Amino acid sequence: MQNNMTTEELKTAIAGKLHHHFGRTVADATTVQLFRACALVMRDIMSHFLINHANQETPPDTRQVHYLSLEFLLGRSLMKNAFNLGLLNNLKDALASFNVDPTEVFETEPDPGLGNGGLGRLAACYIDSMTTLDIPATGYSMCYEFGIFRQKIIDGCQIEMPDDWKDVGDVWLIPRLDEIEEVRFGGVVDQQWENGKLRIDHRDYVTVKAVPMDMPISGYNTNHVNLLRLWDAKSPTPIDLGLFSRGEYMKAVEQHAMAELITKVLYPDDNHFEGKSLRLKQQYFFVSATVQNIVRRHKKKKPSFGSFHLEHVIHINDTHPALVIPELMRILLDQEGYSWDTAWYIVTHSVAYTNHTVMAEALERWPQQLFIMLLPRVWDILCEINRWYIENLQVRYPHDQEKISKMAIVWDGEVRMANLCAAVCYAINGVSELHSNLLRTNVFKDVYDSHPSKFHNVTNGIDHRRWLAQINPGLHDMITELIGDRYLVEPSQLQRLDEFAGDESVLMNLAAIKRRNKRRMADYIFKNAGVLVDPDSMFDVQVKRLHEYKRQMLNVFHVIHLYNLIRDNPSIEMRPRTVIFGAKAAPGYHTAKRIIQLICCVAEQINSDPIVADRLKVVFLENYCVSQAEVLMPASELSEQISLASTEASGTGNMKFMINGALTIGTLDGANIEIAERAGDDNAFIFGLHAEDVLLLQRDQSYIPSQYYNKNADLRRIVDEMASGFSGKAFQDLVDGLLIGANAPPDRYFLLADFDSYCDAHLRAEKHYADLIAWNRSSLANIAGAGHFAADRSIEQYKKYIWKN
Repeated sequence: MQNNMTTEELKTAIAGKLHHHFGRTVADATTVQLFRACALVMRDIMSHFLINHANQETPPDTRQVHYLSLEFLLGRSLMKNAFNLGLLNNLKDALASFNVDPTEVFETEPDPGLGNGGLGRLAACYIDSMTTLDIPATGYSMCYEFGIFRQKIIDGCQIEMPDDWKDVGDVWLIPRLDEIEEVRFGGVVDQQWENGKLRIDHRDYVTVKAVPMDMPISGYNTNHVNLLRLWDAKSPTPIDLGLFSRGEYMKAVEQHAMAELITKVLYPDDNHFEGKSLRLKQQYFFVSATVQNIVRRHKKKKPSFGSFHLEHVIHINDTHPALVIPELMRILLDQEGYSWDTAWYIVTHSVAYTNHTVMAEALERWPQQLFIMLLPRVWDILCEINRWYIENLQVRYPHDQEKISKMAIVWDGEVRMANLCAAVCYAINGVSELHSNLLRTNVFKDVYDSHPSKFHNVTNGIDHRRWLAQINPGLHDMITELIGDRYLVEPSQLQRLDEFAGDESVLMNLAAIKRRNKRRMADYIFKNAGVLVDPDSMFDVQVKRLHEYKRQMLNVFHVIHLYNLIRDNPSIEMRPRTVIFGAKAAPGYHTAKRIIQLICCVAEQINSDPIVADRLKVVFLENYCVSQAEVLMPASELSEQISLASTEASGTGNMKFMINGALTIGTLDGANIEIAERAGDDNAFIFGLHAEDVLLLQRDQSYIPSQYYNKNADLRRIVDEMASGFSGKAFQDLVDGLLIGANAPPDRYFLLADFDSYCDAHLRAEKHYADLIAWNRSSLANIAGAGHFAADRSIEQYKKYIWKN
């Protein structure tokens, strides 16, 4: 059911919010005040639905979903909520009647700093779909003050700046001061047996308050509203007046500052002990507050936990929330008085786990000393879980100590979070068919061999309403004219667009829509990056987190290759091309930051070279974020998905490009395989080593990158030019990483091995692009096949196979 507020009613409500909250009329309100007033109106509507829903009985056999993710990369919410509530056109009309440009109001909203990349964006898509599909769910995360960081590029280098998104964006947050939880760190745990029961006394601990800040989440065409609960860290004692009165001012506020540091930023650098300690504190603070809250709400309805696992599912998005396992055990044992066997049964039937990586360095491992120091009771419980698990492994593998050591949860001074999830969770899923197979045959092979029924695949999905209908209204209008708007709630309807593959008028209309979107993006680039690009050039785009395995440097190789071709033969026949990058590197990731500098230096040299002129332009988008993506995705034509096969779990950017009609150039990695299958092999450009080839080369250590360097003159020239430098800056360190290696094998992501195949794929793409009708027929095929990658389909699969709702 959509909300039926008229334009006049919206005008009255907005004017009322301005009057009561800001003491302003529409005429003298600032754009920020107008945005906040509009947001408050939407928030009131959602709160009304939320209260009505809370008063309704939950259907029998329905489990409440608790979705835990350290990231929720929501993007701007005003337009999204207005769209979902059926009020977007009325809201635009109301603002226009005030002589206000609605776009200015929408763009005033900052992107909430609650995530970094695909993990957080996926969580945001999923909470939207859960709400749209009327699944009772709560998302849980952290209320970061500054989020990841705001990226500035100065002299080609990434500089991290605070991102104070809450200064304006906190309008969506509703504090729940009656539901504050207490989280304890450190201290001493005393254990004593009394009448056959273990009594735990935790003393001398430090307390941090977890304050819930609720953000209502609307669903499309429904009055169902779910919550995203964000935990904010506060000290129970803002200031020590005794110390303050003695003049020890810094010490007086030290505890307050240390408590609030927990939710200051997302992913503090953990290349040192203090960073590791803070990250572990963040994760425990997050899960402890969440589990206490879940238990408290359950007890309001039922005093017993016998049916807890039938009424709740706690779903952890990657390993970051894995401490939910020992924390739920702790509460059931120490506070609720259950036996170990009963508590274990409840936990092992309540917690499900989505894995998002096959890369060993991303499967979290913590020094056990941190647990002993910060989480002494959790450490005790982890040791007991590990003891029980190893005893079972020794029965199963009596003469294989190597296998047992590999599968252990605590071993050799480390706590292994992925092993904890694999051992305890009742369901484990990967996020693409290839990734799930790698979990079964590689990462968790031994667990799969003994418990195959635990393992599932749910290929990732995107919120197609946002990533097509909302951000690409021209394309939405065309689709609606052709097949109606049923695809908004039934995304598989997009497949009907295949019926128009032979209709040249449809294909030319699609080309015209893309051209308008490219013009808009070109204006955005000139305004924000100062680079004048040709909207009639091919827009070749790679935007994602900067990591070596995502191989932005392979893309740079190809850019330099094109540059050399033009310089060597200025009259060469080549389609004009605009190559667009957007990426943030983790602050402590030196190599990733150097790759950003390489991209910027190559861009500076190419864009200022008159020989190249308008044939080739390179753009690095500063501070890439969701709102930038909403302008870029509709304008993109070639989608760079070039991670080394076997390294990317799925990807979701590839799906957003696809649904906006871009063609994929990519490896057979993650969801690229399924994208090529759905779009048709002729409508994507696949290249490179296959996953099995990569795993074999890695196992045998038989890859010698210098052989590719020596035998390929074009590649050797590119690498040598990197060493000598672009725009006056040399990159010998990156070259050494490719040819010599330091703390890792040389060229460990096989850039040199895949270079020729990558260039061939680009030649195929350029040839295809020269035929306007053929290219747009492929574009339409991608849009038609993209319905499969809607988050609604993913959530339906979670509901059926994992949550058992």
